[in-house]
Amino acid sequence: MAKFKLVSKYTPTGDQPQAIASLVDGVKKGARDQVLLGVTGSGKTFTMANVIKQLGKPALVIAHNKTLAAQLCNEFRAYFPENRVEYFVSYYDYYQPEAYLPSTDTYIEKDMAINSEIDKLRHSATCSLATRKDVIIVASVSCIYGLGGPKNYYDMAISLRPGEKMTRGQLINNLVKIQYKRAGDDIERSTFRSKGDVVDIIPSYTTQTMIRVCFMGDLIESVTEMDALTMTTIAAVNHAAIFPATHYVVGSDQLDGAIKQIRTDLDDRLDHLKNKNLMIEEHRLRQRTNYDIEMIREMGHCTGIENYSRYFDGRKPGEPPYTLVSYFGDDFITFIDESHITVPQIRGMYNGDRARKTTLVDFGFRLPSAFDNRPLNFTEFNKRIGQTIYVSATPAEYEVERADGAVIEQVIRPTGLVDPEIFIRPKGNQVTDLVQEIKTLTEKRRGEVEPTRSDQVQRYVGAKVLVTTLTKKMAEDLTAHMTSNGIRVRYLHSDIHTLERVDLIQALRKDEFDVVVGINLLREGLDIPEVELVAILDADKEGLFRSRRSLIQTIGRAARNAKARVILYADKMTDSMTAAINETERRRKIQQAYNKKHGITPKTVFSESKNTLYVTDKDQKDARKLSREQIRDEIEKLTALMNIASRSLDFETAIKFREEITRLKGQRG
Repeated sequence: MAKFKLVSKYTPTGDQPQAIASLVDGVKKGARDQVLLGVTGSGKTFTMANVIKQLGKPALVIAHNKTLAAQLCNEFRAYFPENRVEYFVSYYDYYQPEAYLPSTDTYIEKDMAINSEIDKLRHSATCSLATRKDVIIVASVSCIYGLGGPKNYYDMAISLRPGEKMTRGQLINNLVKIQYKRAGDDIERSTFRSKGDVVDIIPSYTTQTMIRVCFMGDLIESVTEMDALTMTTIAAVNHAAIFPATHYVVGSDQLDGAIKQIRTDLDDRLDHLKNKNLMIEEHRLRQRTNYDIEMIREMGHCTGIENYSRYFDGRKPGEPPYTLVSYFGDDFITFIDESHITVPQIRGMYNGDRARKTTLVDFGFRLPSAFDNRPLNFTEFNKRIGQTIYVSATPAEYEVERADGAVIEQVIRPTGLVDPEIFIRPKGNQVTDLVQEIKTLTEKRRGEVEPTRSDQVQRYVGAKVLVTTLTKKMAEDLTAHMTSNGIRVRYLHSDIHTLERVDLIQALRKDEFDVVVGINLLREGLDIPEVELVAILDADKEGLFRSRRSLIQTIGRAARNAKARVILYADKMTDSMTAAINETERRRKIQQAYNKKHGITPKTVFSESKNTLYVTDKDQKDARKLSREQIRDEIEKLTALMNIASRSLDFETAIKFREEITRLKGQRG
């Protein structure tokens, strides 16, 4: 059992204790699937952290996008500073998959830009799984895509120990085999340099640490860990493992057999195309595949080597690929966050990939082995993940059925806040009524003061409003109409860049305007405590944004403020409205009963307005004492995230990361 040390100044409250106990008990009793229905603001991440601590198993947490995964990763890292919490998402800044359009005879070559920082974090994740058990991997749905086999990856790692028999030349040859490149003075990740009897290596999973290997004849004299920037010695080590520079690494003992099988399959496919009189396709496939074979033989790699991965992995045609899940052992726990969104994403990946590759294979651009470089299909995914906990405020029917209808609820908020009260009004004059509501509300709250949570300094608080419409044109027209009526309003649309979106939310919280109008207000980042009113126009128009689940999620945007309420503008009660209202009222009764029993008065908690993916509690971080190794690891992670933010032009977040790095370096001394 791995030892997870959870660090937090909070203890489970409300219905967190019973949720944690139920989930842990379910896993121990062998429940394959469980559902945690956690409302907005109820501390679902804290509950997951407590479950991981009590179970002591490696954990895979899957989120539906990179941003949410980064937020979760950093929350878990704050809870588990002494354990390994890793970030595994797609490493492409830009990716254009290989494709062929028969209608125009257009071949589109694969084009991509790999983010080196994310690639490093991916290697860090798989290396952690190889070396310890107290590991949490927070991943996007990219974790179901093909990855080189773990056996090859781990077997080809180079083990370095003082006193071990190995020559300098043997080490260099072994490094080249696992795709490390020789560097000059500017050594960087996945490279090495050699001067005399000394070989310096920066492994694939770091940029901060360098491994220096000193030789005496045919023996390793010493192995030293060094700071890659300052070249100062960190510590002499008894063992260092250098993992491959790519997850698609090929051992020399497998190379000849793999190439032989590729040639056999190529001959079979060429005969098939020739028999169908597809001479152009035959010529194209022959040239391309023979070129790839020569590149693999000479360089150990080729463009698109993943399309030959099953030959190196020893898989048969049609067998599922190795993925991140393959790097876990047999005993681990899986959490699927926001499962009502994440599960459909996972379900849809396979078919799109298959359709694109069918065209490539049919027209002679790839061998049929390309089909086996793919994401897992949904059945394969379910067979490979561990015992699973689906986490959502609105779990779908699929998740509930998987759990045999047993849903563990977490509807009590630690703050005592209850779900908002809902009012229904006719939509005949919805715009006029809404404008009057906003004016009344903002004028009433203008000038009131509330203490902030962080520094207890009083500030002026104007009530804020979220409005959701059905169409982009209506949102634009409504924004213009409100502006002409003297209302401070902004329109939030899908074309807004991430940085601009964060700036908009911060401006709202700083009282620069009062109202946000948009079509879809369900994306992360809009749980704002200043919001006192959520208005849903045309609520009786059944559809994607007026479904039961969408209505509940939108209503939940008002659950951060004790005075908040929701207005649904509708002329009739739809099934979705009825279900959403009933569910909200059910939760309110539970929350109100708990507050009454425990003498809790709901109070809005105003947190500091800030923009950072690195979500931690400053007091908690200052309180914990980190070792030099832990500080170095923290700096490593923060540097990677700082570079990612900078390349995304999110300079404000990058500056916050840099400031934290500077603080940690000062603590290190």
